[in-house]
Amino acid sequence: MNIYQHFRNDEKVFIDSCQQWKESVERTYAPKLTTFLTPREQLILALIIGKNEDCQLAFFGAHESAERKRALLYPNYFEPKSEDFEVALLEIAYNHKFHSLRHQQILGTMMSLGIKREKFGDVLISEQQAQVIVSKDIADYVALHISKIGQAGVTLTERELSEVMIVQDVWQEKTVTSSSMRIDNVLSSMTNLSRSKAQEYITGGKVKINHKMIEENAYECHEGDLISARGLGRFKVIAIEGKTKREKWRILFGQQK
Repeated sequence: MNIYQHFRNDEKVFIDSCQQWKESVERTYAPKLTTFLTPREQLILALIIGKNEDCQLAFFGAHESAERKRALLYPNYFEPKSEDFEVALLEIAYNHKFHSLRHQQILGTMMSLGIKREKFGDVLISEQQAQVIVSKDIADYVALHISKIGQAGVTLTERELSEVMIVQDVWQEKTVTSSSMRIDNVLSSMTNLSRSKAQEYITGGKVKINHKMIEENAYECHEGDLISARGLGRFKVIAIEGKTKREKWRILFGQQK
């Protein structure tokens, strides 16, 4: 069976990595830790591992509703603990009376250090507090080299994982139908925009799927995809529930409130 037929062409490299990790655990009987994965990547990895006694799977992102998580593939004798995921929590101290921090500001500053996105987990922000979850091996480097985010002077300090912020990540679930799983049709259905208007957003570079800019209207959406459209909000494809009598796809999705 050709496993690739169930996934998008641009997911082939990740699928190959998943299979290599699985084979490594089965061959060496040693655990394998990944970088931070998107929800879509977590879904793909879980599908490839399946129910396997020789290679089991666990995810961890430092808090219960984490979006981005590291995966640990491990043999059946191994009992994973939170420290095995090598995750660190950085507190961002700043003067919140005069400054506010935005998600993209924090992420952009982190990535300006030349560190890849998969080394960072979730960015957590409230009115008076900000935290970022990172791979343990870069925590000291990030804390040492970041002293300003936007116009705000900042200090980053590592905290215990038990001090992670409790952020209410609320998604309103809705069901829509779409004539296809193309991003222009799906975005149109989710937002009540006309298809031509949705296409303008996409070709204008305003739409990301799984944190990657998509400018092709024909790009296919799949379960587990995170869709963000500038000015429209964030959405996730929870389930594709088959077709209606009129041959339209029925999609269960969440919209972040």
